[in-house]
Amino acid sequence: MTSTSLNIINSGLLGTVGKYLLILLPIIFPLMLLYAFWVIRFRWLTMKYTEAIKPCLLEIRLPKEITKSPAAMEMFFSHLNPGGAGNWGEAFLDGKTRPWFSCEIVSTDGYVRFFVWCSQEKSRNTIEAQLYAQYPNLEIFEAEDYTKDFYFDPENYPMTGAQFTLTKPDPFPIKTYIDYGLDINNLQEEENKVDPITSVVEFLGSLKKGENIWIQILFQKHEAESWKHGVLTSDAKPDKAGFFQKIIIFLFGSSKNLKAEIKKEIEDIRKKAMPESKDEKIIKFPNPTKGDLEIIAALERSASKTAFDCMIRSIYITEKDRFVSANIGGLLGCFKQYSSNSLNGFRPDVTADVAEWKKDLARILPFVKKGNDKEIARIKKDLLYAYKLRSYFQHPYKNYSRKGKTNKPFILTTEELATIFHFPSGMVSQTPTLQRVGSKKSEAPSNLPI
Repeated sequence: MTSTSLNIINSGLLGTVGKYLLILLPIIFPLMLLYAFWVIRFRWLTMKYTEAIKPCLLEIRLPKEITKSPAAMEMFFSHLNPGGAGNWGEAFLDGKTRPWFSCEIVSTDGYVRFFVWCSQEKSRNTIEAQLYAQYPNLEIFEAEDYTKDFYFDPENYPMTGAQFTLTKPDPFPIKTYIDYGLDINNLQEEENKVDPITSVVEFLGSLKKGENIWIQILFQKHEAESWKHGVLTSDAKPDKAGFFQKIIIFLFGSSKNLKAEIKKEIEDIRKKAMPESKDEKIIKFPNPTKGDLEIIAALERSASKTAFDCMIRSIYITEKDRFVSANIGGLLGCFKQYSSNSLNGFRPDVTADVAEWKKDLARILPFVKKGNDKEIARIKKDLLYAYKLRSYFQHPYKNYSRKGKTNKPFILTTEELATIFHFPSGMVSQTPTLQRVGSKKSEAPSNLPI
């Protein structure tokens, strides 16, 4: 067989590239096997570690009045940034990963509740301490998972769902509570405040009996990924990378560096604002518009905040014969108020639907309609079970997307997270079905007889 291969090479039947590939095959093939073994083993270790740690779901019962701005929730998020493996041993022997969290807004029969889920029960003390520090009158207690009684059963529990992504690159922030003026407590009357989360709560509170909407905001600490995270990317800057790091960057790309990307976007805006002149002797200065200055200010403010890898997922599931198709638009529109034409926003990335041309084709080809139904059912099932497992950063639904494509998480800062998940003020949100504490807590008088 060896002599046959040599004859093929010498006879010129293969091109130059083919010859080199055939010669390098005894080297490339073992490396491919080694890489496959390394990926499978790392995945098994991380899944074993994830299964061993116990998650925890906490329900947050709100007081009747909340007078603090979303800045209090931003302070809470800033403490939820524990790292993962500190060295190669923890990564490749223990399978240790970064903890991840889920902030959830749930409507069951129109009753609205807030939850915080953590992948590791040991994070519970941090969550409770930081929430009580910002909102002393809250009630926090461990809750039973509200998703456990639901399974993919389209006949008895029709459902739909969506997974969201950003409309622009990560460096551009969404419209935050600062843009809405909610960071100013003394200069605005409570009844005149415009809180973007109020429209979400009102929509969730309008659901009828038998209807359920779940909104899930998954996040974990943003880190420059490297081999210890199980990915073949380099966290080094291309201009400062070594020889082997440059090879990795060329083959697999470099990991995200939010601050570097923000700096590049600011430089691009300033370059575009530079006046055109053919005379090289004239000293030119950038002349940005008012809109450009606002974008630069938002980008610089975002660069100073703690960043998280994020993903948003939502589910609408009902009892049989209670499904209201009009609520699908409300579900997809829950995040429109955070969008800005000049900055960033949210759009559906994965939806339980197919392309319009497939729908048109299904009208004349029955087998296409059958294929569409199977595809929609598969997407719905994946969305439901991914939600129930709170899975996105780790397998089995790591970077879940449609058609087998991997989908990287987007990046949000503490300011952006606090905008899309905070507790609405009782003076702003008058939703009657929003679950609140019945009475205010206070300490007993110190002079009581014992």
